[in-house]
Amino acid sequence: MPTKSPHIRLARKQDANALHAMAMEIGKATGCADKLVSTPDDLARDGFGDAPAFEAMIATQDETPVAMCIFFPSYSTFRGRAGLYIQDLYVAPSHRGGGFARHLVSVVARHAQQTGKAYIRLSVDAENMVGQRFYEKLGMRHADDEKIYVLDGDAFDNLAKTSDP
Repeated sequence: MPTKSPHIRLARKQDANALHAMAMEIGKATGCADKLVSTPDDLARDGFGDAPAFEAMIATQDETPVAMCIFFPSYSTFRGRAGLYIQDLYVAPSHRGGGFARHLVSVVARHAQQTGKAYIRLSVDAENMVGQRFYEKLGMRHADDEKIYVLDGDAFDNLAKTSDP
């Protein structure tokens, strides 16, 4: 772990290339690199326009990106409160093991709280035991009463077409 702490800040449009590169590293690590079809331009458009679909914290060391956390708003009708959903969390191998990921998520939690959010949700790859243990150490709990479902691709297109009267 480097001796100088990385600087964490909200990502800006010019960080889109770095965010995408770190998302690609997540894809490689999870064996899903072939599923990553986004581009840096997609991230620049969707994260930094008039109505951003997400925000991100990015950490840099000597101006080199070393970590990121991408998140977006969530709402719980059960809680009656807004929260955040963490989509991606990445820390470069050179910065792992020293509590930096915990610090990054802590910064996101503080940002959430400062913007009126009351909780954080996320999903973790079913085979990522290290990630699961990490989130449990943060105090997160596995929601045994929920399963994540995804509708995309042809199934998404076909269902959307059936909405016509």
